[in-house]
Amino acid sequence: MEAVLEKQSYMLIGRHDIEKLMRFDPASAYLPNSPGQSNMVNNASGAESVEIESELSELLFNLRPIKQENLIRDDNKLILLASLSDSLEYVADSIERLGKITSHSSNQGADKAKTLASFADDYRKLAIDCLKVLRVEMKLETIFHMQEMTNREYLEDQDAEEPDDFVIALTAQITRRDEEMAPFVAVVKQNYIFGGICSIAANASIKALADMKSINLFGVQQICRNSIALEQALAAIPSIDSKAVQQRLDHVRTYYELLNMPFEALLAFITEHENLFTPAEYANLLKANIPGREIPPDAQDRVSYILSH
Repeated sequence: MEAVLEKQSYMLIGRHDIEKLMRFDPASAYLPNSPGQSNMVNNASGAESVEIESELSELLFNLRPIKQENLIRDDNKLILLASLSDSLEYVADSIERLGKITSHSSNQGADKAKTLASFADDYRKLAIDCLKVLRVEMKLETIFHMQEMTNREYLEDQDAEEPDDFVIALTAQITRRDEEMAPFVAVVKQNYIFGGICSIAANASIKALADMKSINLFGVQQICRNSIALEQALAAIPSIDSKAVQQRLDHVRTYYELLNMPFEALLAFITEHENLFTPAEYANLLKANIPGREIPPDAQDRVSYILSH
């Protein structure tokens, strides 16, 4: 309790809308089975999975700006939560085994077994809550760092050799926390804790364009460099699907590289790839302030026409 008290991640996992989405999120298949849950989550299709993910992202993005004091900044407390989850699950399994032995011993044993099963469920639920806090915490940390992209100018004057400082800080944190938690959590649980970072980072990068003051060719390169650094850090986590990470962050790079295209070429791309980005995301490409780029006055109408036919 001391580790999570008054922290945003702990409060959020108890919020009805977020709790419900987390329950149906296919990633929860990595959790130990909670009471009455079974693995119904595995039935979600790819499209439903993306839908759940984007709804969850949207709810978390609405909390911006994320403040540092609302995050669990002490790595030791996060390691404590990871090891606590592991211990609680071990206790739940032990109680469950004891319950099975008791139920065979006498008539009274059946009642005792029910009580023990209820205890086991409580411990397992606590173990799951620890993992949920860690997953949400890593998502909030990602938004906290990535929100630095907004309301700034990406007018760079040379090739991007290094990622932005906030990306260096985020990738170092991901690597450090993964290494420190590894002894306490199984690989599938590591996947659960760190597996939500990529989609949040990708969504945050694409959303950031709408709030950027201006961006130039070198600015686009800088954002692509950031996404490569993130991809490398996430792909290095043994439990993470590196192909999926590459796919998500390639999507970000494709989006920003569209800013380098003349309008007619962009129009041709949209005609060929209507569903690659949302209408709002395509609209933000046109609204972006890029020094020297010419966009005709009817640009938005022409794009809307393509997307509606």
